[in-house]
Amino acid sequence: MSLTPTPTVYVRLRSRIRIQRGRSVKLGDVAHLLTSPEEQEGRLRELELLRPGPEDGNLILIDILQIIPEIRRTLPDVTVELIGSGHTLVEVVVGSGKPSKSLFILVWLLLFFGSALTIMNFHADVNMQEVQIRIVEMITGRRDEHPYLFQVAYSLGIGFGMAVFFNHLFKKKWNEEPTPLEVEMFLYQQNVDKYVVIEETERMHEEERREMNANERS
Repeated sequence: MSLTPTPTVYVRLRSRIRIQRGRSVKLGDVAHLLTSPEEQEGRLRELELLRPGPEDGNLILIDILQIIPEIRRTLPDVTVELIGSGHTLVEVVVGSGKPSKSLFILVWLLLFFGSALTIMNFHADVNMQEVQIRIVEMITGRRDEHPYLFQVAYSLGIGFGMAVFFNHLFKKKWNEEPTPLEVEMFLYQQNVDKYVVIEETERMHEEERREMNANERS
């Protein structure tokens, strides 16, 4: 006697996604799916999980425990197998989500002049001009109060050293390794996501406890 195998859905949730305000969140947006048999995969991808409203804020946590009941409403006899993390953060954006050019220029100017002032103040603290004068005097044998050639080469060297250190020049990277700034931004975003997940999970548990208490009173 042949037994019919139980349908299985393998789910791997994405860590974070971005959607436009007013757009519904579908299962295919938050998860990679693999079904056995494969005929049901397209149907599950179009399964609507929620439609964020203004009251939901701009960060929404979707947990696997919210997804499994929705899958079983569509496929009652299916077995759901989770691979990896059990939650996804949904960031709701308004408009195109791209920063404005004026804001980019403003931030660029602030960083440029801020970095320039930082380097200048550091050089003033350590009396870099006198050091450069002494270096030129040691090399040439005569004292020059304004070693412009050395200072220009030194300034270009700082810029080249920064480009090598950050592994980036405009849009070009020297190799495939992430830059120190990209690593720090990744770690920062990871810590923010962990914090939001913990806070949202606690809030969801608190709401569940309130509903249970209300049901017990009634």
